[in-house]
Amino acid sequence: MQLARWWVIRGALSSREYWALAGLGMLLPLLAWLFVSGAGWVPKTFLPTPLEVLQRAREWLMEDELLTHMWISMYRVTAGFLLSALLAIPLGLWIGSFRPVQALFEPLTDFVRYMPAVAFVPLVMIWVGIEESAKIAIIFIGTFFQMVLMVAEDVRRVPMAQIEAAQTMGATRGEIMQLVIFQSAKPAILDTLRVTMGWAWTYLVVAELVAANSGIGYSILKAQRFLQTDKIFVGIMLIGLIGLLTDQLFRWVHRQRFPWLYRKS
Repeated sequence: MQLARWWVIRGALSSREYWALAGLGMLLPLLAWLFVSGAGWVPKTFLPTPLEVLQRAREWLMEDELLTHMWISMYRVTAGFLLSALLAIPLGLWIGSFRPVQALFEPLTDFVRYMPAVAFVPLVMIWVGIEESAKIAIIFIGTFFQMVLMVAEDVRRVPMAQIEAAQTMGATRGEIMQLVIFQSAKPAILDTLRVTMGWAWTYLVVAELVAANSGIGYSILKAQRFLQTDKIFVGIMLIGLIGLLTDQLFRWVHRQRFPWLYRKS
């Protein structure tokens, strides 16, 4: 009966059940990794054991300024993401609200978003240089165009009945944009920011290709040259851990700001 209840479409789980399954989902890949690496089927140069990766993380933390690399990478990702959000949210709001703006900007944005961010590295180095602004620019390019289209789609999902009701009550165009459309779309826009923040972290290694001498992505690329696979694992897992914590922070903010979306009917 318990298992049958789990397989109800959009059914509910208790908090204990959810975290038990989440823990199992994290534990199973770790056990598989431990088994494969410990069995000796793959040379340790290519697949170190979890214990070796943990030891490398400890050494990196104690001897090689791991925290400094983490803070630098977090700064680059956050700066690129915030710059992207600062421009993408208002543009997406206009694209989703006005058909002429949509016709003017959406096809171009759709075209550019399919271009890989790594292809812009040579141009960014020529136009911006090789300082911190170049790393931030790559993260901006990787997230901005996707974010614009997603925000525009969030805005288009605002029910027309709400807009018509505001027009009936004499609201101006600016009031409708600010007090009806944006307010109604805010929960979805925050979810869009959460998703695109994850993309920003995936572009970190690409961004740190640009003449970097610090950061987690730079450390991963440096470790590759010396076949330090354990250090590569540490860097990848750190990015995943920071990304997971950021994602949970966005989810917490979403629950705090829009609690009515989480009330059981």
